[in-house]
This record gives sequence, structure tokens and C-alpha cells, in this order.
Amino acid sequence: MAFASVSREPAVRKNPFENGVPGWVPLLLGFLTAVGPISTDIYLPAFPAMEQTFQTDAGNVQMTLSIWFVGLALGQLSVGPLSDRFGRRGPMLVGNFIYAIASAVCAFAPDIVTFSIARFVASVGASASLVVPTACVRDLVPDRNAGAKMLSRLVMVMGVVPILAPMLGGLVVAMTSWRVIFWASAAYGAICVLLVLWLLPETLPFEKRVALSPMTLVTRYLTLLSDRGFSSHALVTGFSTFMQFSYLTAASFVFIKMFGFSPLHFSMLFGVFSVFMIGASQVNGLLVGRIDSSKLLQSAVCVSVLGGAVLLALVVWGQWYAGSTWQRYQVWFIIAAMLLTLAPTGIIFPNAMMGALADHPSLAGAAAALAGTMQYVLGALAGVALGQFSTTSALPMAACMFFGTLMMLLMCAFRPKTSSGHPTV
Repeated sequence: MAFASVSREPAVRKNPFENGVPGWVPLLLGFLTAVGPISTDIYLPAFPAMEQTFQTDAGNVQMTLSIWFVGLALGQLSVGPLSDRFGRRGPMLVGNFIYAIASAVCAFAPDIVTFSIARFVASVGASASLVVPTACVRDLVPDRNAGAKMLSRLVMVMGVVPILAPMLGGLVVAMTSWRVIFWASAAYGAICVLLVLWLLPETLPFEKRVALSPMTLVTRYLTLLSDRGFSSHALVTGFSTFMQFSYLTAASFVFIKMFGFSPLHFSMLFGVFSVFMIGASQVNGLLVGRIDSSKLLQSAVCVSVLGGAVLLALVVWGQWYAGSTWQRYQVWFIIAAMLLTLAPTGIIFPNAMMGALADHPSLAGAAAALAGTMQYVLGALAGVALGQFSTTSALPMAACMFFGTLMMLLMCAFRPKTSSGHPTV
């Protein structure tokens, strides 16, 4: 299917980095992409404090995380096609500006309703930072293996900030008001605006931009969804997000309320999980090209399934069968199983995402947006599901995480086969 070019502009350079992409570009794109993770992670230690401030229950505070995910999902559906039509820089500037202003509103929200509305608006703005950097990678590096390597570097950079974010959030909660967290988020958004203005070049030339109309958008998304390679890989990333957000939604209540962690200690534990995920992404960057990326993806998913099964078994054993001696040490076994479940996502994400984008160079923005929307819709569903259960048990979290890993395995099996009979990436 052909899409009409909209270019009536004077010719511009096709690639700002024709002689090779400088090392600072993945750093910049990773920093911009980190707006989403940092905004998700930094306020997790503040959940109990927000519950007290707003005089509401834990389920309503958890629901703000689901609202955040819904905004990210809806925002990406529009930002992706807009970036294919108008270029990458404009949507990034507008999105980060909206995010900064709405985060400032969150900082002085008087009640949970105002906070939730502002949080939704902030998430719509932040969605640009999730779509556009991935599309920039596809613009600059069309080769699948090279693209997977660059995305691994993005994962490293965007992961460093979330390691620090919950630690800083825990310190803020321990020393001052949780509202400071959102003033810091507003400042981060403002810095991103300046970085885009000063450093980010336009990676999509005018002659490669495509028409934008309601019918074109619908047709474009239907074309992507009907492609088995795109849909299977996008759903792998989606259920990986479902699994991770099951952890994000419930972990603060599980470890702080159930196991007695302080907000700071929980933040440090969160950082440990992030370090392992980043480490896995760097291992992926070293192995891509030496080992078939399809095998890397399949192996990582299998490890995550094993971790999810062990985690669920440990929680069930501890809740119904174990004695008091076991319960004193239960938390350490749970942490080990969660590491085994979460760490492989550093390998799963870059390989699955490049598998989704690789066959659609002219629709990189729309493909990244649709894949991202699927991720955050499933992430929001995880938050809604967990919000229906009591926060006095780790069982809902463990069950949702295990379900996410099983669905990743199923989507891997659904991938199209190459002529050799192996799944293609």
C-alpha cells in the first residue's frame, strides 16, 4: 500500500549523521526516553504517604499509576503518526512542555481527583518521549542488528535515571513532602525541552514524510496489526510491560507494608532490580550479531517464565504451607525470583521492538506508537487488576507477573517463521 508524500518543502539533508551516528546520540535519546520510566518510578515510594495526604485508600493511589499508563497509551497513538507527518523534533518539544506544566500542577494538587487529571495530561505529553526516540533510531539505523544494539544502549541510559529516581523519591519522602518529587519531574521536562532545542537534529527528511488523515491513520494501524511479524513482536513487548507493571504497581505496598521496608530501603531494592535489567541489555548489545537475535529473544523469555513460576510457587508456599521459620527468610527468596523474572527484559525489549519496526521503515513513528500503546494498555490493565485485590498479600503481584511471562512465551511461538523454520526477528 502506498502513502502519498506530503513534501512540498525545499530539499534538506536526508541524514544528519551520514558518516556515522556519534556516541552522544544514544545518550541523548536515552535521556529523553527516560521521561516515561522516571515519572513512573520516582513516586512509587510515595504511595503510602500520598494515601495519607489525600485521605484515600491504597486502591485509589494505585489507580493513578493506571491513569498514567492510559495517557501514555492514548498519547502515543496520535504522536507517532504526527511525527511521521511533521518530523520528530516538533512533537518532542510540545510533548515535553506539556509534561513539565502538568507535573507542576501535580505538585500542588489539593486532592486525588485533581492529581489524577494532571497526571493524565502529563502522561499524554510524556508519550512523545516514548515514541519519537525509537523512531529516530529507525530513521538513523535501518539495519536490524545495528538498531537492536543502539536500542540496547538506549535501555542502558534510560535505565540509569530510573535507578536513581526511586532512591531520590524515597529520600524525599523520608525528609520532606512527596510533592517535591513532582517539582523535580517538572524540572526534568524543562531540561528535555532545552536539550531538544539545542542538540536533537531532525532525523526524518521532508521527502520521507507521509500523509496524515483519519482514514490514513486507521488504514495504517490496520496494516500494522494485520502483519504477523509486527503484532507478535509488539505483543511480546506488551506482555513484558504487563509483567513489569504488575511489579511496579504492587511492589511498594508488598515490600513496605508486608515486609517492613522503609521507603529508602525499598528504593534501593528497586535500584538493584534496575541494575540487573540494564546489565542484561548490555549483554544483549554484545551478543546481537554473534548470536541470532531470535534465539536471544526466545532464551530471555524462557528465563523470565522460569523466574515467574518460581516466584509464584514461593509466594503460594509461604502463604499457605510454610512455617514461621521460613517466613523470616521468605523475602530474600522472593527478591531472587523477581530478579530472575525481571532481568531478562533488558534482552527482550530491544530485540522484540526492532522485530516489530524492522519491516516498516516508512511507518516507523506509527509502528513505534502502536507498539507502545499496546504496552501501556496492557500495563494499565495490570494496574487495574491489581487494584481489585488487597495489599496485604504478594500473591496477586506474583500471579500477574507469571501470567505476563506465559503470554510472552505464547507470542514468541506465534512469530512468523523464516524459510529455515526458525522464528524471524
